[in-house]
Amino acid sequence: MVYYILVINPGSTSTKVAIYENDREIISGKIEHPAEELEKFDSIVDQHEYRASAIKGFLKEKRFDTKRVSAVVGRGGLFKPLESGVYRVNEAMLADIREGRMQGQHISNIGAMLAHDIAEEIGVPAFIADPVSVDEFCDLARVSGLAEIPRIALQHTLNIKAVAREVLAKHNKSLQDVNLIVAHIGGGISVCPLERGRIIDANNAIQEGPFSPERTGGLPTGLLVDLCYSGKYTHKQMKKKLVGNGGLVSYLGTNNMKELRKRIDEGDKEAAFYIEAMAYQIAKEIGAMATVLKGNIYRIIITGGGAHFPFLLKNIISRVNFIAPVEVFPGEHEMYALATSTIRVLKGEEGEKRYE
Repeated sequence: MVYYILVINPGSTSTKVAIYENDREIISGKIEHPAEELEKFDSIVDQHEYRASAIKGFLKEKRFDTKRVSAVVGRGGLFKPLESGVYRVNEAMLADIREGRMQGQHISNIGAMLAHDIAEEIGVPAFIADPVSVDEFCDLARVSGLAEIPRIALQHTLNIKAVAREVLAKHNKSLQDVNLIVAHIGGGISVCPLERGRIIDANNAIQEGPFSPERTGGLPTGLLVDLCYSGKYTHKQMKKKLVGNGGLVSYLGTNNMKELRKRIDEGDKEAAFYIEAMAYQIAKEIGAMATVLKGNIYRIIITGGGAHFPFLLKNIISRVNFIAPVEVFPGEHEMYALATSTIRVLKGEEGEKRYE
């Protein structure tokens, strides 16, 4: 049977849209949203009608008959802690988004709303799959060191599990057969130990772990508290320093990895130093997660946009390849992951989950 899946992935200044015929992408595009247009909206949620209209315009431009669509799937956001899987968009989910009952503001939060808007018009189901807030932590992983602050699961679940499945398929294995460490390197960085498919620990990609192109990762807490109370910065400014103006932006003034590759190729020693420092921290995090799995690791997988950067990869792999063989799977595969997850549900290979 042929399934046509409409996939929607909202980003900060654009919306990616694709149509999949089973697991094959047949139409794709990136709808750019000018900053002056987005500035008209008071909140992320307020953007959803504007973006839904742009998606409908894109499909009309591509002359794709939406009556052929079997289901619509959107990227999941920062919901309450959820099990891994595919969730049908329902009123409880939409109410949580509209009323702000989320673990933070992120444009991915409206992925479910966009999928619902389009799907309702077509008359097909809407889904999300493996949102950022998937929580499969073991109890030990939740302990932070301060009773008032539990560790929270927020990681790039969608891409991590999709890439893990793809790599293991080459070895005729499934997620349930082996243990893995997967490092997703993008604007944020997630390093996750997968125990037979379950992400039992992870650095919170917003607040912990290695610094990234634009995030600080974990910081010396005493000095951070001093900076917060120094009187130099407002609460909002401090938040921006940690996420947006941290990491490579703080040290090198840019989060553009292509630009930094060019600078290193041209002999920029400062750029090389801080990229190596980022690799050093990623490798340390991989080493830490190896202890979670007690050294029983089939493969280390490196994915995300950063996996296109040879200098970065070399400096990570040279420090961790004694732990387990390393495989590199560059890029972000969220659109494919959303489509194939939805198809597994439609085929009955995996049950859909209900959002309560």
